[in-house]
Amino acid sequence: MGILSRTSYIIRSKVNSLLNRAEDPGETLDYSYEQLQDELQNVKQGIADLTTQKKRLEIQKRRLEENVENHNEQARQAVEQDRDDLARRALEKKKQKMNQIEGLEQQIADLEKKQDGLIEQKNQLQQQIEEFRTRKETMKARYEAAEASARVNEAMTGAGEEMEDISRTIERAEEQTEEMEARASALDELRESGALENAVSDQSDLDRELEQLSTDSAVDRELDTLKSEMGEAESEETSETTEPADEPADADVNLDDLEADVAESEVDSELEELKEEEN
Repeated sequence: MGILSRTSYIIRSKVNSLLNRAEDPGETLDYSYEQLQDELQNVKQGIADLTTQKKRLEIQKRRLEENVENHNEQARQAVEQDRDDLARRALEKKKQKMNQIEGLEQQIADLEKKQDGLIEQKNQLQQQIEEFRTRKETMKARYEAAEASARVNEAMTGAGEEMEDISRTIERAEEQTEEMEARASALDELRESGALENAVSDQSDLDRELEQLSTDSAVDRELDTLKSEMGEAESEETSETTEPADEPADADVNLDDLEADVAESEVDSELEELKEEEN
């Protein structure tokens, strides 16, 4: 199973597990996107490790190539000195190094092949992640729009739990209000009929009627007394305004005449006093 297939299987398993228990698909999609990013980082890390390993083999190959050159030089020097034995030994070492170089070249080629494969898979995974990100954002937008539409419809139709609670609260309030109104109306009827007062009073109906009669009698007596007092007051006023018997009842009193008589009497009295003084 390739890296991408294994990665895809792991992600699908995790996504399915999350979908079974997650309520918000947006969070699930974000989590899946993060997992893909993590897998991409793992692929990149694998490519970096292969590259590092290849570099080490290439360095080792260059060192062996340098040794091959040294062994060639040693063999030439030995031949110049007629030391075939030393030249043979140098050439044998050169052969060993050449065999090692061939092995390293094969390993380096294999690593390069794997590196190229990982780079191609990395590019594919990166493209898939980008496509997934686009679909993720689209799905999140669609879900959020659908969720908002559902909330609005629930609010408009009263299908939501909150609206159901509000409706039940309103119904209870209406029931309690109607009950209180009926109770108040019943108490008004009892109060008007007197039943409510009888229920809270210690007096019987007979006691109440006798008390009312006593009150009515007291009011009647006071009214008669008031009438009598007013009649006596009118009689006294009539007697005070009655004319003397020696004068006509319908005689009119002229104030100007009375004042003239008084002035004339005073003049006569003063004239008499002057006459007496002269005598």
